[in-house]
Amino acid sequence: MNLKELTHSEVRMCEGHRLCAGCAEPIIARQVLMATDKPVIVANATGCFEVSTTIYPFSSWNVPWIHTAFENAPATMSGVEAAYKSLKRQGKLDQEIKFVAFGGDGATYDIGFQSLSGAIERGHDFMYVCFNNEAYMNTGIQRSGATQMGAATTTCPAGSCIPGKREFPKDLTKIVIAHDLPYAAQASPHNWKDLISKAKKGFDTPGPAFLNVISPCPRGWRHDGSKTIAISKLAVETCIWPLYEFENGKWSLTGESLRIAEGTREKRPVLDWLNSQGRFKHLTKGKFTSVADDIQKNIDAKWEQLQKLCKM
Repeated sequence: MNLKELTHSEVRMCEGHRLCAGCAEPIIARQVLMATDKPVIVANATGCFEVSTTIYPFSSWNVPWIHTAFENAPATMSGVEAAYKSLKRQGKLDQEIKFVAFGGDGATYDIGFQSLSGAIERGHDFMYVCFNNEAYMNTGIQRSGATQMGAATTTCPAGSCIPGKREFPKDLTKIVIAHDLPYAAQASPHNWKDLISKAKKGFDTPGPAFLNVISPCPRGWRHDGSKTIAISKLAVETCIWPLYEFENGKWSLTGESLRIAEGTREKRPVLDWLNSQGRFKHLTKGKFTSVADDIQKNIDAKWEQLQKLCKM
C-alpha cells in the first residue's frame, strides 16, 4: 500500500465539516473511502458525523449520500443495494458500485442493532462501519452499550454513590461475527495501513462486511484534541481495543496486537489508558480504584480468549 498514491486518490469527503477539533470520525471515514477506487454510495445514521458534515445548505460529501434515522441505516443501504442488483439484472446498469454505511456506537450497538443484524442475516453486499466513541456524544454524552465500565457520562455520572458506568461494554464485534458473515474486523485510525487494508477487504468481499473502529472523542472522553491518534494507539497497546479480523471463518490478530501476542511488543497496563482521559480520573485515586483493577482483569481475560480464537 503506497501512501503517496493514496494522497492522490479521489477526495470523497471534503473539508469544511463542523466536527470538533481532534474528532477521529473524519479521519476514519477518509481512510475507509480510500480503500476502493470504485464508485461509492454512502448511508449515514443520525449522529455527530451526519449532523456535522451536512449542515444545510452545505455538504462535505462528494459522493451520493443518504441520511437515515438512528435505527435504520443498514435497512436503507439494504434497499439501495437490492435496487442496484435489480437494475443490473434488467440490463439497465453495468457499473460496479460499492456501498458503505456509517454509524456511531449508539446507532450500532443499541438503537440500530436490529436493522444491522437483519441486513447481515439477509446477506446484503455492503460494508457497515461503526465509529465507536463509547457514548451518545451527539445528544449529550449519555452512556451506550459501548461505554467502558467506570466512565463518567451524563446519565451515569461518577460521584459518591457510583463510579460512573457500572457495566462492562458489550462485545459487539463478536456478536456480529456470530452471524457468520464473510468479513468483520476491529481497527484503529492510528494504524492507517491496517484500517485501509481491512476496509479494502470489506469492500471487496461479496456479502456483508463489518468494521468496528475505535473513535476517540475529545469532548466526551475529556482529552486534548491533539492526543486523538496517540489515544487510539494506546487503546490497542493496552488491549482495550485489540486489532483483529474474522475472514471466512478464520480469526487473526493484526498490527500491534499480533506483535503483543508474539511477545515482540509490550502490553501496557490499563491504568495508562485510564490516566489519559478525564472521564476516568475518579478511578485513579480514592474509593473507586478497585474498579480500575476490575477493568484490568476483564481486559486480561478477554485478551486471553481472543488469542485462543486466533490460535496464538
